[in-house]
Amino acid sequence: MSSQDLSITAKLINGGVAGLVGVTCVFPIDLAKTRLQNQHGKDIYKGMIDCLVKTARAEGFLGMYRGAAVNLTLVTPEKAIKLAANDFFRQLLMEDGMQQNLKMEMLAGCGAGMCQVVVTCPMEMLKIQLQDAGRLAVHRQGSASAPSSSRSYTTRSAPTHKRPSATLIAWELLRTRGLSGLYKGLGATLLRDIPFSIIYFPLFANLNNLGFNERTGKASFAHSFMSGCVAGSIAAVTVTPLDVLKTRIQTLKKGLGEDSYSGITDCTRKIWIQEGPSALMKGAGCRALVIAPLFGIAQGVYFLGIGERILKCFE
Repeated sequence: MSSQDLSITAKLINGGVAGLVGVTCVFPIDLAKTRLQNQHGKDIYKGMIDCLVKTARAEGFLGMYRGAAVNLTLVTPEKAIKLAANDFFRQLLMEDGMQQNLKMEMLAGCGAGMCQVVVTCPMEMLKIQLQDAGRLAVHRQGSASAPSSSRSYTTRSAPTHKRPSATLIAWELLRTRGLSGLYKGLGATLLRDIPFSIIYFPLFANLNNLGFNERTGKASFAHSFMSGCVAGSIAAVTVTPLDVLKTRIQTLKKGLGEDSYSGITDCTRKIWIQEGPSALMKGAGCRALVIAPLFGIAQGVYFLGIGERILKCFE
Protein backbone atom coordinates (compact mmCIF):
# COMPACT_ATOMS: atom_id res chain seq x y z
CA MET A 1 0.00 0.00 0.00
CA SER A 2 1.45 3.39 -1.00
CA SER A 3 1.90 6.19 1.55
CA GLN A 4 -0.88 8.16 -0.17
CA ASP A 5 -3.30 5.22 0.04
CA LEU A 6 -2.27 4.72 3.66
CA SER A 7 -3.01 8.37 4.41
CA ILE A 8 -6.47 8.21 2.81
CA THR A 9 -7.34 4.98 4.63
CA ALA A 10 -6.17 6.44 7.94
CA LYS A 11 -8.33 9.53 7.39
CA LEU A 12 -11.36 7.38 6.68
CA ILE A 13 -10.76 5.33 9.84
CA ASN A 14 -10.28 8.49 11.91
CA GLY A 15 -13.52 9.96 10.60
CA GLY A 16 -15.41 6.74 11.23
CA VAL A 17 -14.13 6.22 14.78
CA ALA A 18 -14.80 9.87 15.64
CA GLY A 19 -18.34 9.65 14.29
CA LEU A 20 -19.17 6.49 16.23
CA VAL A 21 -17.85 7.86 19.52
CA GLY A 22 -19.42 11.28 19.04
CA VAL A 23 -22.89 10.04 18.07
CA THR A 24 -23.00 7.63 21.02
CA CYS A 25 -22.25 10.50 23.40
CA VAL A 26 -24.66 13.16 22.12
CA PHE A 27 -27.53 11.32 20.39
CA PRO A 28 -30.19 11.97 23.10
CA ILE A 29 -29.62 15.72 22.73
CA ASP A 30 -29.99 15.38 18.96
CA LEU A 31 -33.31 13.59 19.50
CA ALA A 32 -34.49 16.48 21.70
CA LYS A 33 -33.43 18.93 18.97
CA THR A 34 -35.50 17.14 16.32
CA ARG A 35 -38.61 17.00 18.52
CA LEU A 36 -38.33 20.64 19.55
CA GLN A 37 -37.88 21.76 15.94
CA ASN A 38 -40.94 19.81 14.83
CA GLN A 39 -43.23 21.39 17.43
CA HIS A 40 -45.66 23.63 15.56
CA GLY A 41 -46.22 26.08 18.38
CA LYS A 42 -47.41 23.28 20.69
CA ASP A 43 -46.04 23.06 24.21
CA ILE A 44 -45.52 19.29 24.40
CA TYR A 45 -41.92 19.98 25.39
CA LYS A 46 -40.85 23.19 27.10
CA GLY A 47 -37.16 22.71 26.40
CA MET A 48 -34.34 20.20 26.02
CA ILE A 49 -34.37 18.92 29.62
CA ASP A 50 -38.17 18.66 29.68
CA CYS A 51 -38.09 16.75 26.38
CA LEU A 52 -35.46 14.28 27.62
CA VAL A 53 -37.25 13.71 30.94
CA LYS A 54 -40.62 13.12 29.25
CA THR A 55 -39.02 10.85 26.65
CA ALA A 56 -37.28 8.77 29.33
CA ARG A 57 -40.53 8.44 31.32
CA ALA A 58 -42.68 7.53 28.33
CA GLU A 59 -40.25 5.43 26.28
CA GLY A 60 -37.53 4.39 28.70
CA PHE A 61 -33.81 5.11 28.53
CA LEU A 62 -33.45 3.46 25.11
CA GLY A 63 -36.23 5.71 23.82
CA MET A 64 -33.71 8.54 23.86
CA TYR A 65 -31.66 6.56 21.33
CA ARG A 66 -34.42 6.10 18.75
CA GLY A 67 -32.81 6.32 15.34
CA ALA A 68 -29.31 5.86 16.76
CA ALA A 69 -28.79 2.64 14.80
CA VAL A 70 -29.19 4.55 11.52
CA ASN A 71 -26.69 7.15 12.63
CA LEU A 72 -24.20 4.63 13.97
CA THR A 73 -24.39 2.72 10.69
CA LEU A 74 -24.04 5.69 8.36
CA VAL A 75 -22.09 8.21 10.43
CA THR A 76 -18.83 6.36 9.68
CA PRO A 77 -18.95 7.01 5.92
CA GLU A 78 -20.52 10.45 6.48
CA LYS A 79 -17.83 11.76 8.84
CA ALA A 80 -15.10 9.99 6.91
CA ILE A 81 -16.21 11.63 3.66
CA LYS A 82 -16.56 15.05 5.31
CA LEU A 83 -13.13 15.10 6.96
CA ALA A 84 -11.26 13.34 4.15
CA ALA A 85 -12.89 15.54 1.47
CA ASN A 86 -11.92 18.71 3.34
CA ASP A 87 -8.31 17.53 3.55
CA PHE A 88 -8.34 16.54 -0.14
CA PHE A 89 -9.67 19.93 -1.26
CA ARG A 90 -7.27 21.79 1.04
CA GLN A 91 -4.32 19.99 -0.54
CA LEU A 92 -5.75 20.49 -4.03
CA LEU A 93 -6.49 24.20 -3.66
CA MET A 94 -3.54 25.24 -1.52
CA GLU A 95 0.13 24.79 -2.32
CA ASP A 96 0.74 23.83 1.28
CA GLY A 97 -2.10 22.18 3.20
CA MET A 98 -1.01 23.98 6.36
CA GLN A 99 -0.74 27.41 4.71
CA GLN A 100 -3.51 29.77 5.82
CA ASN A 101 -5.64 31.12 2.99
CA LEU A 102 -9.19 31.93 4.07
CA LYS A 103 -10.76 31.89 0.59
CA MET A 104 -9.23 28.52 -0.28
CA GLU A 105 -10.17 27.11 3.14
CA MET A 106 -13.78 28.19 2.59
CA LEU A 107 -13.80 26.60 -0.87
CA ALA A 108 -12.41 23.39 0.62
CA GLY A 109 -15.17 23.45 3.25
CA CYS A 110 -17.75 24.00 0.52
CA GLY A 111 -16.44 20.95 -1.35
CA ALA A 112 -16.57 18.83 1.79
CA GLY A 113 -20.17 19.90 2.48
CA MET A 114 -21.24 19.00 -1.05
CA CYS A 115 -19.59 15.58 -0.89
CA GLN A 116 -21.03 14.50 2.45
CA VAL A 117 -24.72 15.00 1.52
CA VAL A 118 -24.58 11.77 -0.51
CA VAL A 119 -24.75 10.00 2.86
CA THR A 120 -26.11 12.75 5.13
CA CYS A 121 -29.44 13.29 3.36
CA PRO A 122 -30.78 9.69 3.48
CA MET A 123 -29.27 9.19 6.95
CA GLU A 124 -31.09 12.22 8.35
CA MET A 125 -34.25 11.35 6.43
CA LEU A 126 -34.52 7.99 8.20
CA LYS A 127 -33.25 9.25 11.56
CA ILE A 128 -35.80 12.07 11.78
CA GLN A 129 -38.77 9.73 11.25
CA LEU A 130 -37.58 7.49 14.10
CA GLN A 131 -36.73 10.37 16.43
CA ASP A 132 -40.06 12.12 15.94
CA ALA A 133 -42.20 9.00 16.43
CA GLY A 134 -42.42 9.54 20.20
CA ARG A 135 -43.54 13.15 19.82
CA LEU A 136 -46.25 12.08 17.38
CA ALA A 137 -47.44 9.42 19.85
CA VAL A 138 -47.85 12.10 22.53
CA HIS A 139 -49.54 14.37 19.98
CA ARG A 140 -52.00 11.60 19.06
CA GLN A 141 -52.87 10.99 22.69
CA GLY A 142 -53.80 14.65 23.03
CA SER A 143 -56.10 14.48 20.00
CA ALA A 144 -57.28 10.86 20.13
CA SER A 145 -60.88 11.81 19.45
CA ALA A 146 -59.97 13.78 16.32
CA PRO A 147 -59.48 12.14 12.90
CA SER A 148 -55.82 11.74 12.00
CA SER A 149 -54.55 13.27 8.79
CA SER A 150 -51.02 12.00 9.16
CA ARG A 151 -49.53 9.90 6.39
CA SER A 152 -48.67 6.33 7.22
CA TYR A 153 -45.47 4.68 6.13
CA THR A 154 -47.41 1.63 5.00
CA THR A 155 -50.53 1.19 2.89
CA ARG A 156 -52.19 -0.98 5.54
CA SER A 157 -54.18 0.51 8.40
CA ALA A 158 -53.61 -0.86 11.85
CA PRO A 159 -55.58 -0.35 15.07
CA THR A 160 -52.38 0.27 16.99
CA HIS A 161 -49.41 2.40 16.09
CA LYS A 162 -46.39 0.19 15.62
CA ARG A 163 -42.92 1.55 16.13
CA PRO A 164 -41.44 2.39 12.75
CA SER A 165 -38.16 0.86 11.71
CA ALA A 166 -35.49 2.32 9.45
CA THR A 167 -35.70 -0.71 7.17
CA LEU A 168 -39.47 -0.38 6.78
CA ILE A 169 -39.31 3.36 6.13
CA ALA A 170 -36.48 2.98 3.60
CA TRP A 171 -38.28 0.15 1.79
CA GLU A 172 -41.56 2.10 1.58
CA LEU A 173 -39.80 5.21 0.30
CA LEU A 174 -37.92 3.23 -2.35
CA ARG A 175 -41.06 1.33 -3.36
CA THR A 176 -43.36 4.36 -3.59
CA ARG A 177 -41.02 7.19 -4.56
CA GLY A 178 -37.84 5.56 -5.78
CA LEU A 179 -34.38 6.73 -4.79
CA SER A 180 -35.59 10.35 -4.73
CA GLY A 181 -37.71 9.46 -1.69
CA LEU A 182 -34.59 8.91 0.40
CA TYR A 183 -33.21 12.22 -0.86
CA LYS A 184 -36.22 14.35 0.02
CA GLY A 185 -34.93 17.63 1.43
CA LEU A 186 -31.65 17.39 -0.49
CA GLY A 187 -31.75 21.09 -1.32
CA ALA A 188 -32.32 22.04 2.32
CA THR A 189 -29.54 19.66 3.39
CA LEU A 190 -27.12 21.31 0.95
CA LEU A 191 -28.21 24.77 2.15
CA ARG A 192 -27.39 23.73 5.70
CA ASP A 193 -24.23 21.66 5.24
CA ILE A 194 -22.36 23.84 2.75
CA PRO A 195 -22.55 27.04 4.87
CA PHE A 196 -21.76 24.97 7.96
CA SER A 197 -18.61 23.55 6.36
CA ILE A 198 -17.61 26.96 4.97
CA ILE A 199 -17.76 28.37 8.51
CA TYR A 200 -16.50 25.38 10.46
CA PHE A 201 -13.38 24.19 8.65
CA PRO A 202 -11.61 27.54 8.20
CA LEU A 203 -12.53 28.57 11.76
CA PHE A 204 -11.27 25.29 13.17
CA ALA A 205 -8.05 25.41 11.15
CA ASN A 206 -7.24 28.90 12.36
CA LEU A 207 -8.15 28.17 15.99
CA ASN A 208 -6.17 24.94 15.92
CA ASN A 209 -3.10 26.64 14.46
CA LEU A 210 -2.99 28.87 17.54
CA GLY A 211 -1.97 25.81 19.53
CA PHE A 212 0.49 24.41 16.97
CA ASN A 213 3.47 22.76 18.65
CA GLU A 214 6.67 22.89 16.58
CA ARG A 215 8.18 19.99 18.50
CA THR A 216 5.33 17.54 17.81
CA GLY A 217 4.27 19.06 14.50
CA LYS A 218 0.62 19.39 15.56
CA ALA A 219 -1.65 20.84 18.23
CA SER A 220 -2.30 18.98 21.46
CA PHE A 221 -5.35 16.77 21.85
CA ALA A 222 -6.94 19.22 24.31
CA HIS A 223 -6.42 22.17 21.99
CA SER A 224 -7.77 20.27 18.95
CA PHE A 225 -10.77 19.15 20.99
CA MET A 226 -11.56 22.68 22.20
CA SER A 227 -11.00 24.14 18.73
CA GLY A 228 -13.49 21.63 17.31
CA CYS A 229 -16.01 22.44 20.06
CA VAL A 230 -15.82 26.21 19.59
CA ALA A 231 -15.86 26.11 15.77
CA GLY A 232 -18.63 23.50 15.76
CA SER A 233 -20.92 25.38 18.15
CA ILE A 234 -20.53 28.70 16.27
CA ALA A 235 -21.19 27.08 12.89
CA ALA A 236 -24.11 25.05 14.28
CA VAL A 237 -25.95 28.02 15.79
CA THR A 238 -25.36 30.11 12.66
CA VAL A 239 -27.08 27.60 10.36
CA THR A 240 -29.87 26.60 12.79
CA PRO A 241 -32.65 28.25 10.68
CA LEU A 242 -31.61 26.08 7.74
CA ASP A 243 -31.57 23.01 9.98
CA VAL A 244 -35.14 23.78 11.13
CA LEU A 245 -36.28 24.01 7.50
CA LYS A 246 -34.55 20.72 6.66
CA THR A 247 -36.11 18.94 9.65
CA ARG A 248 -39.63 20.17 8.85
CA ILE A 249 -39.35 19.30 5.14
CA GLN A 250 -37.94 15.82 5.77
CA THR A 251 -40.54 14.88 8.40
CA LEU A 252 -43.03 12.62 6.60
CA LYS A 253 -45.63 12.05 9.28
CA LYS A 254 -47.41 15.08 10.68
CA GLY A 255 -49.56 15.53 13.76
CA LEU A 256 -53.14 16.79 13.53
CA GLY A 257 -53.17 20.39 12.34
CA GLU A 258 -49.48 20.43 11.42
CA ASP A 259 -48.52 21.78 8.02
CA SER A 260 -46.87 19.99 5.15
CA TYR A 261 -44.43 21.90 2.97
CA SER A 262 -43.88 21.91 -0.77
CA GLY A 263 -40.34 23.26 -0.56
CA ILE A 264 -37.88 25.57 1.16
CA THR A 265 -39.69 28.81 0.28
CA ASP A 266 -43.09 27.46 1.33
CA CYS A 267 -41.67 26.14 4.61
CA THR A 268 -39.95 29.43 5.43
CA ARG A 269 -43.06 31.46 4.67
CA LYS A 270 -45.40 29.29 6.77
CA ILE A 271 -43.07 29.16 9.78
CA TRP A 272 -42.49 32.93 9.63
CA ILE A 273 -46.21 33.77 9.40
CA GLN A 274 -47.64 31.16 11.76
CA GLU A 275 -44.93 30.82 14.40
CA GLY A 276 -42.82 33.93 14.05
CA PRO A 277 -39.13 34.33 13.17
CA SER A 278 -38.00 32.97 16.55
CA ALA A 279 -39.29 29.53 15.47
CA LEU A 280 -36.42 29.36 12.98
CA MET A 281 -34.03 29.18 15.93
CA LYS A 282 -35.75 26.25 17.61
CA GLY A 283 -33.26 23.73 18.93
CA ALA A 284 -30.28 26.11 18.55
CA GLY A 285 -29.03 25.31 22.05
CA CYS A 286 -29.44 21.57 21.51
CA ARG A 287 -27.70 21.81 18.17
CA ALA A 288 -24.71 23.60 19.71
CA LEU A 289 -24.54 20.98 22.47
CA VAL A 290 -24.62 18.21 19.85
CA ILE A 291 -22.22 19.63 17.30
CA ALA A 292 -19.63 21.06 19.71
CA PRO A 293 -18.58 17.76 21.33
CA LEU A 294 -19.25 15.81 18.13
CA PHE A 295 -16.71 17.81 16.15
CA GLY A 296 -14.47 18.25 19.17
CA ILE A 297 -14.21 14.47 19.45
CA ALA A 298 -13.85 14.16 15.66
CA GLN A 299 -10.94 16.56 15.46
CA GLY A 300 -9.37 15.17 18.62
CA VAL A 301 -9.40 11.62 17.22
CA TYR A 302 -8.23 12.90 13.86
CA PHE A 303 -5.23 14.66 15.34
CA LEU A 304 -4.40 11.80 17.70
CA GLY A 305 -3.94 9.68 14.59
CA ILE A 306 -5.95 6.66 15.75
CA GLY A 307 -6.35 5.55 12.13
CA GLU A 308 -2.60 5.54 11.63
CA ARG A 309 -2.12 3.51 14.82
CA ILE A 310 -4.71 0.95 13.75
CA LEU A 311 -3.07 0.55 10.35
CA LYS A 312 0.33 0.00 11.96
CA CYS A 313 -1.09 -3.05 13.74
CA PHE A 314 -1.69 -4.65 10.33
CA GLU A 315 1.72 -3.89 8.86
